[in-house]
Amino acid sequence: MNLHFEELTGTDGARIGIASLDAEKSLNALSLPMINALRDQMDAWAKDPQIVCVLLRGNGAKAFCAGGEVRSLVEACRAHPGEVPPLAAHFFAAEYRLDFNLHTYPKPLICWGHGYVLGGGMGLLQGASIRIVTPSSRLAMPEISIGLYPDVGASWFLSRLPGKLGLFLGLTGAHMNGRDAIDLGLADRFLLDEQQEELIEGLLQLNWQEQTPMQLNSLLKALQQEAVAQMPAAQWLPRRQQIDELLDISDVRCAWKAISALRDHSDLLLSRAAKTMTEGSPLTAHLVWEQIARARHMSLAQVFQMEYTISLNCCRHPEFSEGVRARLIDKDQKPHWHWPDINNVPDAVVEAHFHKVWEGRHPLADLSEY
Repeated sequence: MNLHFEELTGTDGARIGIASLDAEKSLNALSLPMINALRDQMDAWAKDPQIVCVLLRGNGAKAFCAGGEVRSLVEACRAHPGEVPPLAAHFFAAEYRLDFNLHTYPKPLICWGHGYVLGGGMGLLQGASIRIVTPSSRLAMPEISIGLYPDVGASWFLSRLPGKLGLFLGLTGAHMNGRDAIDLGLADRFLLDEQQEELIEGLLQLNWQEQTPMQLNSLLKALQQEAVAQMPAAQWLPRRQQIDELLDISDVRCAWKAISALRDHSDLLLSRAAKTMTEGSPLTAHLVWEQIARARHMSLAQVFQMEYTISLNCCRHPEFSEGVRARLIDKDQKPHWHWPDINNVPDAVVEAHFHKVWEGRHPLADLSEY
């Protein structure tokens, strides 16, 4: 199953639930069975009065979770060209329902986001009430490289970042370190990689019957004070003004041109971001521009409903399959995009990604009833 669940009993008899992603070879990439099992267990713990807190983590030193397991998705897309394969409909509905449930979880939910936290991993981390990053953390929404788009609630969290940073990070797939995540409100605490056991011990010592929020905050604060000296230098907040000015423009074609001009910039962080974007999918860039503009005034439920629509449409178009082929299957790193020029992506194609491809009620309509 590539998942491990355990319950630990504290000094006052209360129990802590620990869910561990356990697919180290694939950097804990989420498969549909993993998503379903995790959701079922999280739901069970939410209803169990003995469980007072849940910790979500990933096994292995390299990654908390490097995204969704997209190879099988793309195989299904290839078997159903121009259609929505049944696996895609099931996968995205299950993943977004899990993410939404984490955002609305009724108990303290701690997510340990060490190493790579990419795509679907960001969906899990951002849903937690206490989001922990470490010196090894590398956070990103890198979907432009595979012809998808930043999903798993990224329309929500990217559109709410300061200035144009969310747009920039979505267009370039640029990585953030632990300090960036704290700076941008994408993490709550910075701890050392080796402090996880100390955190668990501390949780088991708490008196969960009285003044829990105060005690929990004190525990996390004390651990962070030991770690703060190892916090890396900020990368993106110091560049915010430059990025805001760069992207103070009217449409995505101009944004692509402006970022592309940074490819030979002396600032290696900016030049690397520009290189990733220009080698990525121009269709994705259009979707990023549109999703962030639309999401600004949406509820969380509306965001996941919109993303479900976009994701199914991505499965009907060739860019997603081609991007995964080039990056993850054949690994030639040379995707042949159907629309290689940002200026030639038809507006009608972009707009079509936001139109439903099923009959009747939205499969995630019930999220709005929460």
